[in-house]
Amino acid sequence: MTQESNTPFTARSVLASALLGMDPPELPVAQLVRLTGLFGISANRARVALSRMVAAGEATTDGSGHYRLSGHLQARQARQSASRSGRTNPFDGQWWVAVVTTTGSAADVRTARRGALAYARLAELREGVWMRPDNVTVELADGLAADVELMTARPGEPGRLAGALWDLEAWADRAHDLRRRMAALAPDSAAALAPGFELSAAVLRHLQADPLLPEELLPDAWPGTHLRHEYDRWDTRYRATLREWSRPGSG
Repeated sequence: MTQESNTPFTARSVLASALLGMDPPELPVAQLVRLTGLFGISANRARVALSRMVAAGEATTDGSGHYRLSGHLQARQARQSASRSGRTNPFDGQWWVAVVTTTGSAADVRTARRGALAYARLAELREGVWMRPDNVTVELADGLAADVELMTARPGEPGRLAGALWDLEAWADRAHDLRRRMAALAPDSAAALAPGFELSAAVLRHLQADPLLPEELLPDAWPGTHLRHEYDRWDTRYRATLREWSRPGSG
């Protein structure tokens, strides 16, 4: 079995993750191709994947060998940046309530709607009713407004409701595990690039799953802020190592 068949990443997922981690989300093709090589993915497969991403509207190229995210992946990067910053608005006790007002939708429509509501950091209380504290701006995806009515409410037991909507203990346990993994993996050598890439992707996915609740609704010793600060420091070191490794003639 080849190394390529063993890797948990496809060429597209490596390319997308690499671009998602950049600000702006743009890299030269040579660096993208070399990065995929860390996972045993050939240069030809990487270039084919880039071409397919451009054809699918997921990336653009300026003709000079640089590729940049576009379309739904660019929207994902915006969500990822918001998750990584963890910024929220002042909270006065009010909650968002999103109620699905249509019935009989096809399965693919229901799946897309659920995904869009989850992306907006709403959680499902029961079928067709989604909620979250009004400490983040809820923006419904295009086409969703016709199927969903957005309103506000003030629950009588907001702490109990938050615990029912999100498994906060599981999120915190996973955050502690990721912090331990970052502490154990110094991203200062080429040998750390492949495992560091996987670890970085795991942290960013987990931050996107953070419900970003108001402090008064969080359990004691919530690790969200610690995870973000530690990842920022770790990622700065990782990016420096990646830039050095990517220089022509290095490694």
